[in-house]
Amino acid sequence: MKIAALGDIIEFKNGLQGIVEKVNENSVIVDLTYMDNFEDLELERRTVVNHKNYKVIGALKEN
Repeated sequence: MKIAALGDIIEFKNGLQGIVEKVNENSVIVDLTYMDNFEDLELERRTVVNHKNYKVIGALKEN
């Protein structure tokens, strides 16, 4: 299991994606506004995801 780092993009729970904003001992705090359809899904802006429940799919590119 790879633990995400700050700024990584993760996927979890049926295809939801987000950007890691904080890494805790057992979980990460994720910004869900990264998704194009965020407003359509009517979700909270941030959520907490346990390290066991996501996979890292990339990292944000810096300009």
